[in-house]
Amino acid sequence: MVQHHGAAWDSDDFQADDFPECNERGRASMIRSCFSTAVSHSVFSFFAVALTVFSSAVQGQEIKVTLLGTGCPPAVMNRFGPSTLIEAGGQKFLFDAGRGALQRLNQIKVPWQRIDGVFLTHLHSDHVVGFPDLWLTGWLVGRPGRDRPLEVRGPRGTKRMMSFLEQAFEYDIRIRLYDDRAAPDGVVILAEDISEGVVYESRGVKITAFEVDHTPVKPAFGYRIDYSGRSVVLSGDTRVSENLIRHAQNVDLLVHNVVSPETFQRIGVPPERTANIIPHHTTPEQAGDVFARTKPRLAVYSHIVLPNATEQDLIPPTRKTYSGPVELGEDLMVIEVGEKVEVRRPAKS
Repeated sequence: MVQHHGAAWDSDDFQADDFPECNERGRASMIRSCFSTAVSHSVFSFFAVALTVFSSAVQGQEIKVTLLGTGCPPAVMNRFGPSTLIEAGGQKFLFDAGRGALQRLNQIKVPWQRIDGVFLTHLHSDHVVGFPDLWLTGWLVGRPGRDRPLEVRGPRGTKRMMSFLEQAFEYDIRIRLYDDRAAPDGVVILAEDISEGVVYESRGVKITAFEVDHTPVKPAFGYRIDYSGRSVVLSGDTRVSENLIRHAQNVDLLVHNVVSPETFQRIGVPPERTANIIPHHTTPEQAGDVFARTKPRLAVYSHIVLPNATEQDLIPPTRKTYSGPVELGEDLMVIEVGEKVEVRRPAKS
């Protein structure tokens, strides 16, 4: 019996008396034809399943980047503090933990207990002020809350900062352990001060720290993430950095900080204060030159100083020195880095 398009066909169903034209040769030919069609259908189904599996595997080879926060110190609602989620190789990593990072993770339904590690670019408050919330609320809240130690890596002083946070919240930790029965392992921080070089390598994901120029902050790091032939560079805070340019050559995605002098003028920041901030960062014209020299498949602005900067403030000046693909980042923007580099902007409420 041959199963064909949902119908069962048996050779005994074909009688030469009923169909004179169907002699033994004709009947055999018809059966062979049905069998051939069924086999073709099975082969097609096999390749359809194989294609689906292959497509899933290809998707699994992507690096997914979510800009959780694209702002800076001012407490505004449209741009939370700097924080970027990177997903690759079945792992999730957080780079910086600015104001509102936990809320943004909650918005995209990524439980804090699934974060495999936190990497800090430097210890300016706007890059770390959201960490205690991530750490403690994420430990306490959830079904269950975090129940495994958290690895935190950052520049010199990171380990010391984490030890002081543990002291500062000692009372809360003690009460939560006793009264809420929170998992003891979930509040453990495994902190490490890192230097330039490969700082993480597991399951095909390699994370490399490199120094950038955020003088007088030393050291300050950018990070390069490599996975399955894909690459992402996060600049952290920096002025034009030759070291970043070396590490970002022909990268798939370059996420770079930017400062807009016009935004300071619009809100009346005193010139002497403006003159102190701008040299610590990269202007659009300077960033355009960085992009032209590194040739990323896509450049994206994040950690935008000041957060009231508009596309008109940033993109036209960039075009003076760079003609390639560039996007103005926004909170909850997703960039998928695979065969293509695709941008998904959050739905407007």
